[in-house]
Amino acid sequence: MSSEWGNMLKVSVFGESHGNAIGVSVSGFPAGETVDMEELLTFLDRRKPGKNNLSTSRKEADEPNFISGIEDNTLTGTPLCAVIVNHNTRSQDYNGFGNTPRPGHADYTATIKWQGNADMRGGGHFSGRLTAPICIAGGIAKQILHKKGIDIGAHIRSVGTSEDAAFPLYPTKELFDAIAAKDFPVIDDNCGEAMKETILAAKAEEDSIGGTIECAVIGLPTGLGGPLFGGMEGKISAAMFGIPAVKGIEFGAGFHSSKMRGSENNDAFCFDEQGNVATETNHCGGILGGITNGMPLTFRLACKPTPSIARPQQTVDLSKKEITEIRIEGRHDPCIVHRAVPVVEAVAALVILDTLLEERK
Repeated sequence: MSSEWGNMLKVSVFGESHGNAIGVSVSGFPAGETVDMEELLTFLDRRKPGKNNLSTSRKEADEPNFISGIEDNTLTGTPLCAVIVNHNTRSQDYNGFGNTPRPGHADYTATIKWQGNADMRGGGHFSGRLTAPICIAGGIAKQILHKKGIDIGAHIRSVGTSEDAAFPLYPTKELFDAIAAKDFPVIDDNCGEAMKETILAAKAEEDSIGGTIECAVIGLPTGLGGPLFGGMEGKISAAMFGIPAVKGIEFGAGFHSSKMRGSENNDAFCFDEQGNVATETNHCGGILGGITNGMPLTFRLACKPTPSIARPQQTVDLSKKEITEIRIEGRHDPCIVHRAVPVVEAVAALVILDTLLEERK
């Protein structure tokens, strides 16, 4: 079903935003790999809600309780199961949305698909809260990849029309770590301040704002992936659209390449300082023919504005069959982009590790 993903690494996400708990089950993690729990908790803390006035005021510890698959911080090889208990819920804020669906949400489509039986409190199984267990699995995958010399980092590329600097041609682990240590994950802090002002301006007007996230993977071997439907772009894209709010993805120069000539877009081959084949530029995003070429793998994601806004919005009353107006109560992010940065890293890590296991590299 749609809540399960992976070939060799099979990930299953369960729970609802206001249910008793949320969690993840993963089969396929290599036995014997050790997990640094302090590092994992630090990673999970990066997406945690309620940390500042730029995000929802809902406060959750989001500490995972491992039920199986790990003993003395070592993966056992059997399915790993981790649960996060929900504590700070206010379900009354979501009464009635099955009959008067919120614009931009899955209330209407879920009501039709499951005949009104879906638990949609707080967005239910469609909520961004379900990215917390994804980060548990992805955080472990990141640690395994690091031991193989592969590292992943991301930053906010833009919020509205405010933009951050782009990753350099060769991002480093040190740059990734420096960004991850910030409460607001950008390269240029001055650009970050402009983004914060954009978010707070939307919040003051009872509105929300979207943005983009740039992600890079370094240390990948050449030859990972395949042509046509087995390409790395397709693998990454399919998984990234499992993140709520993601509406678009582009690799390397992406859509800008449609405005370029071949002589501009083609990446000239060269040798790096170690004598390895490299390219002078990276418009292809580290992928040629669906296969990694040894350059950093780079992509950007577009995230829509948070659909829950305090402004009155037009909807329909399904029982009365008439147009009506709703005002959404509750605690919501005026912008989801800064909290989604570690989620993007987590999903990228799962895709890369799954592909490595599949290709036995």
